[in-house]
Amino acid sequence: MERRQPPQTDEGWYVLHDFRSIDWDAWRNAPEHRRSRALGEGIDYLSAASDVADADAGDSAVFSVLGHKADLLILHLRPTLAELDTLERRFEQTALAEFTERADSYLSVTEVSGYMSQEYFEEDGEIEDTGTKRYIESRLKPTIPDSEFASFYPMDKRRGPEHNWYDLPFDERADHLSSHGDIGRDYAGRVTQIISGSVGLDDFEWGVTLFADDPTDVKELLTEMRFDPSSSAFAEFGRFLSARRFPPANLGAFLAGEEVPQDQESSHGNHHGSGGQGHSHSHDHGSDSSSHHHGHDHGDSDGGHGHDHAHGSGGPHGDDDSEEDESVRSELEELGVYAGQPHGEDVHAVVLYSAADADELFEEVEGLRTNFDHYDTHVKTAVYEAQADDSDAETAVVSLWETDRAANTAAGFLADLPDIVRQAGDDEDDSWGTMGMFYTVKPEHRGDFVGVFDDAAEILAEMDGHRKTDLLANREDENDMFIASRWDSREDAMQFFRSEEFSEAVEFGRDVLADRPRHVFLA
Repeated sequence: MERRQPPQTDEGWYVLHDFRSIDWDAWRNAPEHRRSRALGEGIDYLSAASDVADADAGDSAVFSVLGHKADLLILHLRPTLAELDTLERRFEQTALAEFTERADSYLSVTEVSGYMSQEYFEEDGEIEDTGTKRYIESRLKPTIPDSEFASFYPMDKRRGPEHNWYDLPFDERADHLSSHGDIGRDYAGRVTQIISGSVGLDDFEWGVTLFADDPTDVKELLTEMRFDPSSSAFAEFGRFLSARRFPPANLGAFLAGEEVPQDQESSHGNHHGSGGQGHSHSHDHGSDSSSHHHGHDHGDSDGGHGHDHAHGSGGPHGDDDSEEDESVRSELEELGVYAGQPHGEDVHAVVLYSAADADELFEEVEGLRTNFDHYDTHVKTAVYEAQADDSDAETAVVSLWETDRAANTAAGFLADLPDIVRQAGDDEDDSWGTMGMFYTVKPEHRGDFVGVFDDAAEILAEMDGHRKTDLLANREDENDMFIASRWDSREDAMQFFRSEEFSEAVEFGRDVLADRPRHVFLA
């Protein structure tokens, strides 16, 4: 009998879904001092977990579960099983635990498989595609989305006499998952997921957690997927649990039977942490990508839907980088140059470069943008084309968001666009980049602006430490432009900013620009 080829897998963080029921009779009958202590210790525990105070990496969040199956979901992701074990037992030491019983739990581990990339599993294999790298990192080290609604369910692949997933050849399984994932891509920006493997860890083979702001998006996605053969012929599902996320500080409202807002409020009087709204210390900057994801291989695990989420935008900004950026802004301000704030003042920018045909790229971006527009935090997403007749010129996709978290999520979806070659900020470790954004030129002065740029480009080409400068324009609004430059070092760029030529360009801009520019510094 022929033995079928199993997919290779690589594992990342361990995942614990801890479902709790509240003993409401005991809670109502308890004296005020006991309830107060339980509330305080509960908030402290949940806030510390959400802030990942117990580990070097990971994420946690708390949800209110709807229906009879449970009352609370505490979701933890940590690099080791020992860290999850400690978190689980630490909760039992709180006064809040005295009022709860465990209703259910699920243990799993994040994974990527050979369905996504055989190259990843080759000995000494080097993945050159930026989108694939970002996808893999975000699958292994995901961040819990800040969407309001979550739906969790376990699942298996069927082993029936008529339909047996494990009897199919590898290539046929991979084709099924690719087709399945194509459905998920249509929900990019609306539904994100964390899929984790649980063979040998729990009762099913995978745990699937879907996140969305609108629960009907999850319903529509799963309805459509039910008709795909990967589900209709080969999937078995456990029970579904639905929940709403809330910050730990709002635990008091939850226990009081009041409306539980998603934003940070506390009737308890203590504001503890943020409920997992992003932990810069929790991820290396290479993986801070959604990655939620972009469904790069359209469903790389047997249980996958292929519309995952991705983390990571803009570029790496650790403490040292932030301090350096602040010193640069201060120096520019002293020179009379408006320097904005990190990521473009009041917005967070994701900038990716693609070698794809601009028309094809624009069509893909339009589809994503339609989904992004469902979110209030979305400012704009546009395709920018280089103005120079340069065969090496790349097309840029710029996506602007009001929050870093939203930008990180968007970065994962955008990384799945055709022929992405790099993301601004993490392309070269031995160089320093600047980006002037929002050069909104008065229409009557567009020609003047381009002419001055051409003159400046000639000067830049002769400067020590200068590598490349491009002028790019929004293909939907030719007066919306940005300039991206790459230098050998920060000091090389600052020499230009201190130059008389740059001062003259700034003065010229005051007359021809409709708005003042914003500058983003990329490490």
